[in-house]
Amino acid sequence: MKLMIRRTGAGLSAYVPKKDLEEPIIEVENEGLWGGAVMLRNGWRFVLPDLPRDTRLPITVEARKISDGD
Repeated sequence: MKLMIRRTGAGLSAYVPKKDLEEPIIEVENEGLWGGAVMLRNGWRFVLPDLPRDTRLPITVEARKISDGD
């Protein structure tokens, strides 16, 4: 699923174009963000691709959804 990640004044945010949904990222598995799972405020979890730590934001990536927060 496509996921656009950007930095806001409040931290990291993810936009899911397919659902027209933007949520803050509240939890990251890896300190460097890439290659691990992230959780959005609504409970959705995604696995991000393994990109270099210095990848510039905003960026659109193909992420794998692993949980709906149920």
